Amino acid sequence: MTTVLILAVLILVAIAIWQMTKIFELSQLKAESSQIANDSDNNTNGYLLFAFLIFIYGITIFSFWKYGNTLLPEAASEHGEEYDSLMLVSMIIIFFVQTITQALLHYFGYKYRGKEGKKALFYADNDRLEFIWTIIPVIVLAGLILWGLYAWTNIMSIDEEDDPLIVELYGQQFNWTARYAGEDNVLGLANVRMIDINKANILGIDESDTYAADDIIVKELHLPVGRKVNFKIRSQDVLHSVFMPHFRAQMNAVPGMITQFSFTPTITTAEMRQKSEIIEKVKNINDIRKERAANGEDNSDPWEFDYVLLCNKICGKSHYNMQMKIIVESQEDYQAWMADQKTFKENVMGDDSESEPDMAETASTEAQGR
Repeated sequence: MTTVLILAVLILVAIAIWQMTKIFELSQLKAESSQIANDSDNNTNGYLLFAFLIFIYGITIFSFWKYGNTLLPEAASEHGEEYDSLMLVSMIIIFFVQTITQALLHYFGYKYRGKEGKKALFYADNDRLEFIWTIIPVIVLAGLILWGLYAWTNIMSIDEEDDPLIVELYGQQFNWTARYAGEDNVLGLANVRMIDINKANILGIDESDTYAADDIIVKELHLPVGRKVNFKIRSQDVLHSVFMPHFRAQMNAVPGMITQFSFTPTITTAEMRQKSEIIEKVKNINDIRKERAANGEDNSDPWEFDYVLLCNKICGKSHYNMQMKIIVESQEDYQAWMADQKTFKENVMGDDSESEPDMAETASTEAQGR
């Protein structure tokens, strides 16, 4: 109710100011009834054009200076360097063209402003100018598009000879769950219709599938540095989007289908934390947190850099909190972590659910025929 009253008061104040403006205009004895702009109006608008030009250039420079440290650090994936190069070239071209076109637009708007007795010159077309401003954008855009298609093909190519690590990313409102394929590196079959909360089968994994026994379900993603990872992506409910900004990776999680994305991590979490730009960013963030804590707005717990998996689709009221921690580590540390994790068989199926003596050997034999 208070909000409605505040809005009503603001509207009434705005109406009152508008009416007072009309009364002020009517009270001016020297006010002209003509709606045609005179030389004074044109000069004023010309100067305002230049002022706005200075403003947009100034705010651009200020933004780079003030918020440049909030940009992402260097890419932590093998394909990220090419991705960043394409982005950098595109932004340079955009800023170059924008700077020139805006300067010309405001300059000509001022130079050829209306003056009494001056008549504008009109002509229908200029074939040479039209050819220039058409062919140059065509060439530039075609080059960027071809480069982008080439980069996309390289990024999305999956070579099984690389022996990629198979990991499933499962999205649901509002959290992520990861499932590793286990020793056989083959994910067990799964379907949302098989979800059984009572048995903690939250991903709907087919318990009768022998490949599912050694699958490992976790809430924290660990990746070995230098090894390609092939992510199989599913969604339980609505459209989500797997977004790992530090690895320059994003792919939609679509209900009813499996999408995929692959990349090779190149920088461990520990190495990234030692980089100067990350150290500076962590310091700035912790300074802000301390300041807010002093004002009672936030806690003072220090923040430490981590790779993170986010959802890049607005999937509901808790979308902002849909994230998972990612740790990139050495192969040895990764194997040690994996050794501490329980398999799907141990967690859900039970150790006595498989009567055959060597289930892993059976799954390995069947994998050759899949």
